[in-house]
Amino acid sequence: MGVWIDTDMGFDDIAAILVVGQSELEIDGVSLVFGNTALPQVRKNAAGAARAFGWTFPIHTGRAMPVLGKLETAQAILGETGIPTIGRSLPQAAALAESDAFAALCRWLERKGQHRILALGPLTNIAVVALARPDLAARITELVWMGGGVTSGNHTASAEFNALADPEALSIVIAHGLPLRMVDLDLCRRVLARPEDAEPVRNAGGANAELIADMFSGYIRIGTSRGRPAMAIYDPSAAVAFVAPDIVSFRPARIDVELHGSLTRGRTVVETRATHASFNAQFAADIDADMARVIILAALVNEARK
Repeated sequence: MGVWIDTDMGFDDIAAILVVGQSELEIDGVSLVFGNTALPQVRKNAAGAARAFGWTFPIHTGRAMPVLGKLETAQAILGETGIPTIGRSLPQAAALAESDAFAALCRWLERKGQHRILALGPLTNIAVVALARPDLAARITELVWMGGGVTSGNHTASAEFNALADPEALSIVIAHGLPLRMVDLDLCRRVLARPEDAEPVRNAGGANAELIADMFSGYIRIGTSRGRPAMAIYDPSAAVAFVAPDIVSFRPARIDVELHGSLTRGRTVVETRATHASFNAQFAADIDADMARVIILAALVNEARK
């Protein structure tokens, strides 16, 4: 069964793509969006990852700016490239061919069958389809999104980064009634990577073992450099919910996003009481964190063996 991935192509995005790629699902296409870094660097990351990992699925260039407001990236945390590392980095590669993500997504949605999307960054590309082609957006059968926070944020006290980077896009997705399944900060923070988790990757012996281990260690260092013993594995946890939904429990809820206020913009508000609101989405309420770790680490080790 073919699926689509929308991504801002940091390391955890790459790991999420590896999780999907090593499942029974076929990746029909990938669309790129600003987020971890600005779109030109996201394109460079995607080209380097495609070269390093032999990806053959088509990769399309999406939106460089949010629906409204200024560009917001995570470079203050992740560095200029959006992929911290303790050594090796993605190889330089020829620039991706120009291919418009909006047109590609529309063509994909015109196909018969189910249309499952895994979104790992701001929802701008999906919102554009919903605005310009609501008839096609209505054909999306599942939209699993890593974003939002049931209790709090990370980029601000209120807002998770992917929501804050384009809250209007999230609002558009919600308003159009797309089948949103939110995998939020609280859920992802139950799935942790520790510094020693990089060693089986490094020892796997394949051509990319050192590369993956160095980027994985750089990612884990985001957490340990702040005095934490481990780092939450964000995007791969959403990928696990996408490929192995039997180990994730989703609950219906009313989800809205705050669009105003310097301290509240981008905050996701999740109402779980049916007596207080009409439900419009689902959120991941529980996960088998041990099994999720097994799936994610296996995907990294398996790729590092090649």
